[in-house]
Amino acid sequence: MTHADLPDAPATARNRGPLLEVLRVEFANCRSVLEIGSCTGQHAIFFGEHLPHLRWQTSDVAANHADIDAWLAAAGPPNVAAPLRLDVLRDPDPVGCYDAVFSANTAHIMGIDAVVAMFALVGRLLGPNAPFCLYGPFRIGGDFTSESNAAFDASLRSRDSAMGIRDLEYLDELAGAAGMTRTALIGMPANNFVAVWRRKETAAANGAVS
Repeated sequence: MTHADLPDAPATARNRGPLLEVLRVEFANCRSVLEIGSCTGQHAIFFGEHLPHLRWQTSDVAANHADIDAWLAAAGPPNVAAPLRLDVLRDPDPVGCYDAVFSANTAHIMGIDAVVAMFALVGRLLGPNAPFCLYGPFRIGGDFTSESNAAFDASLRSRDSAMGIRDLEYLDELAGAAGMTRTALIGMPANNFVAVWRRKETAAANGAVS
């Protein structure tokens, strides 16, 4: 199978360069990353190639594993692992030790219950000062950061009322309940951001905010 025949998520090619520059900094001292919602696996392969010090663990719901497996078979570097089945609402915590978590374009696609569950999971997995990097659009102070994001949010909600661009301040609450605090918010192309939360040095997770 050639790359042209593989499943393609076009946004990965547009945002992977700027994302890589953020991850070079945030994951500089990390060794094992869990990606939540790997989609086609294209991000994992690109970041695995350019960050060879990392072991990159892909994961997604079972329906997406065939796409990830196809990309890994065609182009996967040795430091990128085959996907774990992970539905944050239903599956047990992934087995393994991770000192970073990455997720892209998931929070606005998941239902809010899954977003709550994702933050609680990350809080359980990470040790002190370990980073969680979440890429995507956010509302800030209750407002959309662009007219295009407002239109995107309306489109999402018309497809499924459980979807939608999340308020950054609410995500900060979820992070706090899971023992994390936000250390960075980095502007990205196309009105997106990378929010970075890190596990507090001493605080234990207290459960998710409902």
